[in-house]
Amino acid sequence: MSLSHDDVKRIAKLSRIAVTDDELTAAQTQLNRIFGLIEEMRAVDTTGIEPMSHAQDVILRLRDDEATAPNRREAFQSVAPAVEDGLYLVPKVIE
Repeated sequence: MSLSHDDVKRIAKLSRIAVTDDELTAAQTQLNRIFGLIEEMRAVDTTGIEPMSHAQDVILRLRDDEATAPNRREAFQSVAPAVEDGLYLVPKVIE
């Protein structure tokens, strides 16, 4: 697939990007290279290849989901202006 100058102008307009004629030619070249790379990648036969979630074999070290910090809710709520049933009460700000 090859983009024309009109195609690149339309893409720039849709993207709300102002491009000069010099930038238009450079953008056209870059976009055509990208589309060329995509066509090369599509030409590779991938039948029988299982999709991968990552390019490398990554093993995550998992730990138990345990709370390690002490619960200091009472200390924090003791200095709050208003608390009810463990919740902070704040003034109404919407009229």
